[in-house]
Amino acid sequence: MIASFLIIGFSFLLLAYWFRYSCILLLRAHAKRAASVSAVPDTRFCFAEVQARLRTAEVLDPLHLSLQRDYEILIYLLQHGAGLSLESLEDRLLVLDYKVMQWWYRLTRIAAPQRARQALYEMASVLSVLAQKMSDQAGVQTET
Repeated sequence: MIASFLIIGFSFLLLAYWFRYSCILLLRAHAKRAASVSAVPDTRFCFAEVQARLRTAEVLDPLHLSLQRDYEILIYLLQHGAGLSLESLEDRLLVLDYKVMQWWYRLTRIAAPQRARQALYEMASVLSVLAQKMSDQAGVQTET
């Protein structure tokens, strides 16, 4: 009986490790691609501004609200936009990572503000990746 619980617990830990490692690899790969291409940030969304303001902002809740607004807009576009979808496993992992980081932010915003700041940064990175993938699918150039 105890062995079963240990196996289940160890399997869960390995799954969580795989999930985090996969998400980090996906975000790093996108960051390298974005660095190699001189892309102008999309001013219709706030995630690039949030990433910049995270270095100096004292209060994190307004930044979280900006990210949540961007997330809702992206999800709305995915659901209602013709030809827009995030069907690959990588895209679904990133959406799940956004939700996990949102939960982590809510958990750590008071007790560990630095961890909450890292969660917001990762949430902004995920939104950046998703917005870039959607614009690539739609063939849209970003506005400045």
